[in-house]
Amino acid sequence: MITDARKLFLVRTVHTAIYVIMAASIVFILVSAIAGSSGPVLSLALGLVAIEVGMFAASGMRCPLTGLAKKFGAPNGYAFDTFLPEVVARNTFWFFGGLLGLGLGLWLLRLLHVV
Repeated sequence: MITDARKLFLVRTVHTAIYVIMAASIVFILVSAIAGSSGPVLSLALGLVAIEVGMFAASGMRCPLTGLAKKFGAPNGYAFDTFLPEVVARNTFWFFGGLLGLGLGLWLLRLLHVV
């Protein structure tokens, strides 16, 4: 039988991996928009971010893995459901939300040939 501590470790590991993939996708979208490039990797990054945003919106703007981490004994706070430092976890939404908005906005302007 798997203990709650091991389940929490697994949730934190998966959640941290998803975080890294999403952060890389958002940075890739921004870099692609700056460079004016496109292709299948950009499509993948956009798709992954769209899924993440959809999951967030469907879960009341909270990650479903956060609730799962609490179920397995994670304490309250910002960095209890990942292996990220608290300062990173606390500022993730605004930092990466801003980068995503900038990347998508620039990408849209390039798509419309405004820039």
